[in-house]
Amino acid sequence: MIQYGQLPPPSHVLAHLSDSHLLTGDARQYDAIDTAARFAAALDRLSRMDPAPQALVLTGDLADLGEPEAYRQLRALVEPVAEAMGAQVVWCMGNHDDRAAYSRELFGEESEAPQDRVYDVAGLRIISLDSTVPGWHHGELSDEQLVWLRDLLATPAEHGTILALHHPPIPSPMLPVAEVIELLETDRLADVVRGSDVRAILGGHYHFTSHSTFAGIPVSVASATCYLSDPAPLGRIISAVDGNTSVNAIHVYADRVVHTVVPVPEAPEVSGYSVDVRPLVEALSPAERLDVLSRKDSEFNQEAAF
Repeated sequence: MIQYGQLPPPSHVLAHLSDSHLLTGDARQYDAIDTAARFAAALDRLSRMDPAPQALVLTGDLADLGEPEAYRQLRALVEPVAEAMGAQVVWCMGNHDDRAAYSRELFGEESEAPQDRVYDVAGLRIISLDSTVPGWHHGELSDEQLVWLRDLLATPAEHGTILALHHPPIPSPMLPVAEVIELLETDRLADVVRGSDVRAILGGHYHFTSHSTFAGIPVSVASATCYLSDPAPLGRIISAVDGNTSVNAIHVYADRVVHTVVPVPEAPEVSGYSVDVRPLVEALSPAERLDVLSRKDSEFNQEAAF
C-alpha cells in the first residue's frame, strides 16, 4: 500500500461481522429475512476490501436456532471467501447459538463448555470469549473464564490483543430495554483487562453500530447482517427493520485502531472515479498529490466535490 497520509499503512486488516442468525432450508426470520442471502451479501461486500482482511471476526448469534445444519451452511459460506482472501476465521458464541452444535460443527469437538479460543493473526492476538449463558439471552463470564483470561493477558502479544465477545460491555442508551440482556457484572471483566495489552473490544448483540470505551479500551459494536434494530423508532419500544445492514472494517496501526462502518446494501453513485485513476495518483510525489487533491482551485477539484 502506498502511504497517502502521515501514517504508514496499517499492520493488520480485519473484518468484523455479527449476528448472521442463519436459518436452514427455506425458513425466513420473522417470515421476511433470508438470513443466508443477507450474510452472503455482507461477505461479498468485504471481498472488495483492498488490502483484503487477514481475519474475519464473527461475534456471535451465528445460527438463529442453533441448528447443526446452520453451522454447516455457515462454513460453506465463510470458508471459501476466507480462503480466497487468505484470512483466518474467528468464531464467537452468541446467545442464539448452541454450544454443543457450535463446537461440533465448527471445531469437530464434543463439548458444552464455554467456547473460549485464542487466534494468532501475524502477531496480533485475537481472543474469542464465550459470554453466553445456556438458556438465557443475557451474558455472564465465570470466575474460571476470567482467571483464564487474566493468565493469558499476563504475557503481551507482539502486536497486542483484540478481545471479541458477543455481549459488548457497554450500555445501550438508544435502546435501553436491550440492557436487560446485557453482559452482567462488567466490573469483573474491567479488573482483568485494565492495563493489559487489549487494544480493542469487539461485540455484537444489539443489531446496530455503537462505540464506547471500557476500562480505557475502545469498544466497537458491529450491526447485524440480518436486520437492523432501529435505534430511533417512532412509537415503538423495539423495532426490527429490513434495511441499513452493515459490517465493520478494522485497520490496526502501531498506535491506534480504526473502525469503519461498511454498508452492505448497494446505493446509487452520484460522483466518483474509476480505479484506473489510482496509478496516476500514485505516480505523483507527495507534494504533487497535495497540490492536485487538496488545493481548492486545482483542475481536479474543479471537477470533483468532496
